Amino acid sequence: MDIKKYFQSKGFKITIIVIGVLIVELLVFQAGMFTGFKKASFSYGFGDNYYRNFNGRMMGENDPMMRGLPFNERDLENSHGAIGKIVKITSSSIVVADQGGIEKIVAIGKDTIIKQFRDNVDLKNLKVGDFVVVLGTPNDKSEIEAKLVRLMPSPPSDSQMMNFGTTTKTK
Repeated sequence: MDIKKYFQSKGFKITIIVIGVLIVELLVFQAGMFTGFKKASFSYGFGDNYYRNFNGRMMGENDPMMRGLPFNERDLENSHGAIGKIVKITSSSIVVADQGGIEKIVAIGKDTIIKQFRDNVDLKNLKVGDFVVVLGTPNDKSEIEAKLVRLMPSPPSDSQMMNFGTTTKTK
């Protein structure tokens, strides 16, 4: 058989297409495995470093790590950010308590951008009780290395939300 005819044959083209589709599927599968591994390793490291991160202080019964429930996806920590109130500030990090009461250590580096509305602010302008949104990447110490910290207004409490939209009549 002539080699040029073989490379131009319909069978060869179908074989190349099938191999290409398999390679794309394997790459997508590998990307999913990588993402899952990063998320699981952050949660695993969070558990290993729990006492080091929080000086042995227990977070309470509602903490997923302390419930003793079977492992499931909801128990994996969000490893790329945090939303909540600042509970502690040091010279190079902040500790943020999220809605579930889980405290996350956020490492603040020289490249970290801290914003309030459109203005850049310094770490020294943050205070305990401020509400922040943090975006970053996890490190091997189960900390979040912040890329962006945005200072936000505190969300309304439940009682304020219940009164939202109600009007009072004045005479």
